[in-house]
Amino acid sequence: MRKLLVVIAFVAVSAPAFAQQAEGFDQSVNRWLHSNRGENYPRFTPDQVCGIADNIIAYQNEDGGWPKNLDMMSRLDRDSVVAALKPWRRRSTLDNSATHTQVEYLCEAYRTTGEERFRDAALRGMEYILSTQYPNGGWRGWDADAITFNDDVMCGVLSLWLEIIYAKPRFAWVDPAFRERIRASWDRGLDLVLRCQWVRDGVRTVWAQQYDHETLQPVKARSYELPGLAAGESANIVMLLMRIRKPSPEVVEAVKAAAAWFDANKITGKRIVTVAVPEGLPEDRSVKKDRRMVDDPDAAPIWARYYELGDDRFFLCTREGVKVCSLAEMPAERRSGYAWFGDWGNKVLKKYPSWLAKVEKQAARKK
Repeated sequence: MRKLLVVIAFVAVSAPAFAQQAEGFDQSVNRWLHSNRGENYPRFTPDQVCGIADNIIAYQNEDGGWPKNLDMMSRLDRDSVVAALKPWRRRSTLDNSATHTQVEYLCEAYRTTGEERFRDAALRGMEYILSTQYPNGGWRGWDADAITFNDDVMCGVLSLWLEIIYAKPRFAWVDPAFRERIRASWDRGLDLVLRCQWVRDGVRTVWAQQYDHETLQPVKARSYELPGLAAGESANIVMLLMRIRKPSPEVVEAVKAAAAWFDANKITGKRIVTVAVPEGLPEDRSVKKDRRMVDDPDAAPIWARYYELGDDRFFLCTREGVKVCSLAEMPAERRSGYAWFGDWGNKVLKKYPSWLAKVEKQAARKK
C-alpha cells in the first residue's frame, strides 16, 4: 500500500510538468499545421511520455540537434516524416524553440522513467548547443547568420543553461564537470546579452532581434524584420535576467534600464482586435481576417513589435521592407499575418517591483 501511494503521488507531480513541457512544442506544431499537413492526424497525449520522448530521439540528427517545425507529439511514421522533408529542412537549429525544448523534455522523461536512452539523447543535444555557440557567446538563428534573440534562440538556450546550473530537479543528474562547461557557456552568453543592450546617448534601453557577430550592431533578418528595438524579445531577456539569483551590478542596471524603457514606451488606451472577414478583404480576397487598433480606455498597455533605434518611434514593415506607422497602412496579408503589437511588457512591469525589492534587500545585507 505504501508503494502504491508513492507511485500515485509521483504521477500527480509529474503530469503537470509534462503538460508544461509539451507546451514548449506549440510553436513547432503551429508551423507544422501551416505547412499543409492539416490537423487530422493521430497524436500522443501529454501523458504518453515514452512515445513522445522516443519520437524526439527518432527525429534527432547525427550532430545532436533537431530540425525545426516538427510535431514531436505526432503518431505518424517517423521515417516517412523525415523523408518528406527537403534536405535543408532537416538540418539542426535552435530556431523556433528547436533543440533546447527537446533537451528539456528528454531530461524530464529521464527523471521520471529512468530510461538511459533519454538521458543520452539529452546529453547529445547539450553537446550540439555547446558546439554551436560562437566565440562571442551567441547563437545564430535560421534566417540570418547573426546573434539571434528572435524565436527564443538566445533566451531559450540560456534559460536551459540556468536551470542546469541551478540543478533544478530534472537536471540534478548532470555531473559537476559537465555542469561547469554549461556554466562557462552561460557566462559567455550572459556577457554578450549585456553588451548587446542598446545604448542611446549614454542611456541603456532594450534589445534588437539580431546583431552582427563582429560589430554587435543590430541587423535585419527577413525583409520585414528591419533593425530596431524589439519589445517581445526584450521582454523575454528581462524575464531571464530577473531569474538570476544573485545578479551582478551590471545585470541589475540592465534590468532597471529596460524596465524604465518599457514603462516609457507603453501604448495605453488602445487595443488590437481581430475581425473575421468570411468573404475576404477587398484588397485581398484570400485574407479572411483583419486586425485593427481601436480605442479602449480600459485596455491593458500594449507595445509595438519594433521601435526605431534612434528615437523609440514604433514602426511596422511591409514584405518589401517599407516602413509604415500604423496597421491601416499595412497590406492585408501582413496586417493580419504578423504580431505587430502585443502585451509583452506587462509581464516585465508586473514582476519588476518585487524583483527590485529583492535585489535592494540583497544589497542592504552586503553593507
